[in-house]
Amino acid sequence: MGFGETKSSPGYGNPPWIFKGSALYQLHLVKAETVRAFIPKELRLVEAFGYTLGGFFLANYDDSPAGVFDELVVIAGIVWNPPTSCAWAARVLVNSEEACHHGRKEVGLPSQVARFSKRITPVPRQRKYKFGGFLSMIGVGTTICHSKDCMDVQVTEVVGPASSDLCNIKLMTDVPTPKFNKWMGPSITMSLPSFRVRAVRPAKVSGPSPLKKERSHDSESRGFTAEEVVDNARNLSISVMLSKPILALEFNFLEMQVEAPIILSNNTTSSLPAA
Repeated sequence: MGFGETKSSPGYGNPPWIFKGSALYQLHLVKAETVRAFIPKELRLVEAFGYTLGGFFLANYDDSPAGVFDELVVIAGIVWNPPTSCAWAARVLVNSEEACHHGRKEVGLPSQVARFSKRITPVPRQRKYKFGGFLSMIGVGTTICHSKDCMDVQVTEVVGPASSDLCNIKLMTDVPTPKFNKWMGPSITMSLPSFRVRAVRPAKVSGPSPLKKERSHDSESRGFTAEEVVDNARNLSISVMLSKPILALEFNFLEMQVEAPIILSNNTTSSLPAA
C-alpha cells in the first residue's frame, strides 16, 4: 500500500504492476518506543510487551516496470489498518533513479536512491572423513569444500553529491549446484504473488560507526533543524536494522503484484506504509 492515490504514468502501464526476482524478508523484534517516531498518531501500532514486528525486506528484481534494480525496505513495525494490519515502511532505498521515480510517483513509497555494493567471499567448510588422530592433525583426514558463499551488501544513501553509509548486511548463500532434487522449500501460489520460500539463517546487520546521537525528547519541543530531521530518521532506521532478528525467509522465483496505492494517513511528515 502507498501513502496517497496517484495517476499512473503511461510508461509504466496500469496497475497492478508485476515485480519478479528474489528477496530476503527478515523479521526483528523492535522496541515500540523506537517505532512510534515513524508512525502517524492517528494509526495504532500493533505491539505486545513493548515490542512490535519490524525488520527489513532486501530484494533483487530482474524484471519490473522500472527495470532491474535492488531494493532495501526498512520495516518499522506493524500498524492496525481495519479490518487487517500492514507493515509500515520507514525507509525505502533503491539503486535506480527510475525505480525511485516509480516508487514515489506511482506506488507512493518514500523511495530514495542508494548504492548497493556487493562482495561475495567463499566460505571453506571442513568435511571430516573417518580417519582420526595424526592423519587428521596433518590434514589427510579432512577435505575442504566451498559449499556456501558469504555475501556482504553495503548500502549507502546518495543525496546529490553527498553519500552516507546506512548498513552492511552479511548473507550466507548456497552455491548453485546442478542437483535439481535438492529441496528448496515448498512452492506456494496465491491469488496475488507466487514464490518459493524457505527459512534461512538470519543475516547479520552492522551499522556505520560512530552513529550520531538521536535528539532527546526534552529538546524536541524546541523543534528540529532540517539536518537533525534527516539524521534522526536515519538513526532510527539503523536502530530497526540492528534490532534482534527472530526469523528470516528467503523468497526465490518471486512474482509480486503491486496495486495502486490508497490513502491511510494525511500526515505527510511520516514514513509510508508498505504492502
